Amino acid sequence: MSLASNRAGLLFATLGAIGFSFKAIFVKLAYRYGVDAETLLALRMGFSLPFFVVMGLVADARATHRMDGRDWLWMAALGFSGYYLSSYLDFLGLRYISAALERLILFLYPTLVIVLSALFLAKPIGRRTLAALALCYCGIGLAVGHDLHVAGDARDVVVGGTLVFVSALSYALYLMGNGQVVGRLGAMRVTAFATSVASVLCIVQFLVLRPVSALDQPWQVYALGVAMALMSTVAPVWLVSEAIRRLGAGPVSLMGTLGPVVTILLGWLLLDEVLGLSQLAGTALVIAGVLVMARR
Repeated sequence: MSLASNRAGLLFATLGAIGFSFKAIFVKLAYRYGVDAETLLALRMGFSLPFFVVMGLVADARATHRMDGRDWLWMAALGFSGYYLSSYLDFLGLRYISAALERLILFLYPTLVIVLSALFLAKPIGRRTLAALALCYCGIGLAVGHDLHVAGDARDVVVGGTLVFVSALSYALYLMGNGQVVGRLGAMRVTAFATSVASVLCIVQFLVLRPVSALDQPWQVYALGVAMALMSTVAPVWLVSEAIRRLGAGPVSLMGTLGPVVTILLGWLLLDEVLGLSQLAGTALVIAGVLVMARR
């Protein structure tokens, strides 16, 4: 692999991590205009859908294995778990907690994959991994304590934190299922088609739960929806996929540790969220724990 390709992969991984970090910021900014989670999610996924359909068709045309009915059932299940249910619960949770805490809780998904693998796939958890898990959840405890102190309403923090934690759990289940098919179908094809399924589900949910008149939103909501679709959904998915192709999954996953730090800084700059020592210490512990597991 050439030096130029490695540099490009590093740049793509960094930009992808930053793009994903903006998602919570866009959501919190849009909520200031009174939009509900169902409408905002439909806008995000509706604007993303054409791009993912094209990405999926291009990847499918290049693939040697043709997808059959069983493969499409996998796409439906993965789309429901990884990009519909996880995203919806995340959007609901952001009503109650800060963008910084949301990003930290979501960042726990590797720990959930390990725990679920131990429970359902009989994969042992070593002492080193247990220590990493302890670091992560001690860090979350510190971050939750910070939000409780700042917010002043324990119920909001508990409700929002629980919703986002279940969102992370849903995404962890997606990753476990993804591992069963991605080797056969290809990462880009699985991601594109699963996300397309989720986009359709989000649009159908909006049509069932909200009147069409709910689309009458300020232009700022549409601008944030487009920005979320392009900057925090489509572009990061492509960038991370290209980074993995150049560098491998390990280095790219390490670059993902930028996410919580970027979100905390953006929340402070753009949302006036309060920075605290306990929050920063909690962030450091969570990132350290995930790094230990990534190194393993």
